[in-house]
Amino acid sequence: MAFVEAKDGTKIHVKDSGKGRPVVLIHGWPLTGDMFEYQTLALLEAGYRVITYDRRGFGQSGHPASGYDYDTFADDLAAVLDTLGVQGATLVGFSMGGGEIARYLTRHGGARVAKAALVASVVPYLLKGDDNPEGVKETVFEEMRAQIRKDRFAFLQSFAKQFYGVGLVTSPVSHALLDWTFILAVMASPKATIDCVDAFGRTDFRPDLASFTMPTLVIHGTADATVPITPSGRAAAQGIPGAKLIEYEGEPHGLFATAPDRLNADLIQFIG
Repeated sequence: MAFVEAKDGTKIHVKDSGKGRPVVLIHGWPLTGDMFEYQTLALLEAGYRVITYDRRGFGQSGHPASGYDYDTFADDLAAVLDTLGVQGATLVGFSMGGGEIARYLTRHGGARVAKAALVASVVPYLLKGDDNPEGVKETVFEEMRAQIRKDRFAFLQSFAKQFYGVGLVTSPVSHALLDWTFILAVMASPKATIDCVDAFGRTDFRPDLASFTMPTLVIHGTADATVPITPSGRAAAQGIPGAKLIEYEGEPHGLFATAPDRLNADLIQFIG
């Protein structure tokens, strides 16, 4: 099955491979489900059924003019799980993909979910405020939106370097992988790319933490300059009862590609 239809008719592009216990990988902004290349291969070889999908507005899914909010994203995830008949799944959300898990559990419950993993996730709340002093300033999101409007292509190339921790003397990933990242990112609708900055930057998932009633793993890089660890990974682990936090010392946001072997091993151990 290549597409699942969301309740508003938007077509969600899905890849469903392998057999065994299902693992659903939910991608980050501004990429597609294909960002999980390293994880998909490792999980298939470990004997799991692996499901990835492109968020609405991204990759090969439909690019509607609206619907870029987490209630809609959560309902899209529900459509994927329901249509594919998924039971006993481990949901793995990377970056803004963690928000889908949080809001899905609140809106649809955990009947289909055995375990949850938040990897470099935006949960529980990114925006800086009096009640979230370690968060990200609104001006950062304003500048992102402005740069996307001015030259989305230049922004995506620059953003990818921060995403993977590429600097003057550090190069954790190849130039070819940066090119691949750009190809995935540029497939997105410019409307979705801009609107999702508000979605992941402004959505408060703190009330959703109570919905994590299943075993939960939180993984985050300590050098994440895109989604800082304190208001996200550490706060999520503190707010979810029984959650396990693994900090990857010195790793940037895109640790799925900078530390794939370690991430794969941690996910497989958790799922098993």
